[in-house]
Amino acid sequence: MQDMNLFNLFGNINMKDALLFLPDAVFIVEEESGKILWANNRASIIFEVAREDFVGLYFDDIVAQGMNLAYQSSVKDTSVIGGAAVNDKEFFVELSANLLEDQYFVTIRDVTEMTNILAQAEKTGKLNKDKNMMLTKLSSEFKSPVQSILGFSQALSDGLGGEINEKQRKYVRIINKNATELLYFMDKFFEFAQVESKLYNKQLGMFDVTELIQNVIRDNEVAIATKKLNVSTDFENIISKNIYSDENALKIILQNILEISIKLTEIGNINIELLNPPLEDVVAVGITPIKNATEHSYMLIRVSDNGMGLQENDVDGIFEPYSQLDKTNKKNLVRSISLGSAKELVKALNGAIWLQTEVMKGTIFSLIIPVENGAIPQDE
Repeated sequence: MQDMNLFNLFGNINMKDALLFLPDAVFIVEEESGKILWANNRASIIFEVAREDFVGLYFDDIVAQGMNLAYQSSVKDTSVIGGAAVNDKEFFVELSANLLEDQYFVTIRDVTEMTNILAQAEKTGKLNKDKNMMLTKLSSEFKSPVQSILGFSQALSDGLGGEINEKQRKYVRIINKNATELLYFMDKFFEFAQVESKLYNKQLGMFDVTELIQNVIRDNEVAIATKKLNVSTDFENIISKNIYSDENALKIILQNILEISIKLTEIGNINIELLNPPLEDVVAVGITPIKNATEHSYMLIRVSDNGMGLQENDVDGIFEPYSQLDKTNKKNLVRSISLGSAKELVKALNGAIWLQTEVMKGTIFSLIIPVENGAIPQDE
């Protein structure tokens, strides 16, 4: 391949190998002309083009409106979905780009299979249980390579593979950032696959719900501190803090909700409130009260923030991940997967979950669950 700035940047053989053998396709593209300057081995496999044959091609030749997608990804600091076509082969790709000096550093994943599976799931209303079981059982096999990339990229950044200059460090940080985002997405995806396939086994018992909430807040201390948010709690209006439910399921539900509230809130407050709702409110959200139920039998958990809120088109199908397939914003899909898991777990607890939101005023997530023994069926 012809000489270029990138090769001058990669004075360290570890850096060359890291990019050459990444599991994602990597392209270096000239910003002004849109010409491809370099590609790694995975790019050759995905696009079925020899590495040397990429040089001189225009990026738009292999990815529809590729330069426009690279610009959008770079400016918005997010991945975008696009179409690709090479040698009569058409497929979908997830593209992430960063502009460094006058060149785009582009990573691409072939998401055709996942898109096809999810599109079919949207039509049928649910994924095949056997497929979800397979995904759940193979989750560690999928995540291990990504965890390895995270570890080695961090080691390179820390200088364990030799000294690297500032430009090299920028590329390592990009690798680490993308791997971190991918691992987070995979965690949420496999979590949803497990819950939806009914592989999650409930463990019911008594526990202190206020202590659980405080633990969830502590688990998110770094994200809360980074944004300098104030997270408050209001436990004054509950009859008892000891409830009968599935502690781990409720922790997953609250973790997913709090993560979303934190991401939606740049400046301000998040409040978590506990209430014992009137029975008419329980019935109003579609829950059939247990025999001899009182308002003590149920608990309302409300997580409210004064963040940016959500647009109306972002709220449609927000608890249904498959309905998000036609939206190019990856954040919408990840958010919907997290809330999809929460909804399935709330349903397993014989509860209900919903949200209210207004742009620039904030979002309120609410859920009602039974908190008395006998109100939640045991798994068979």
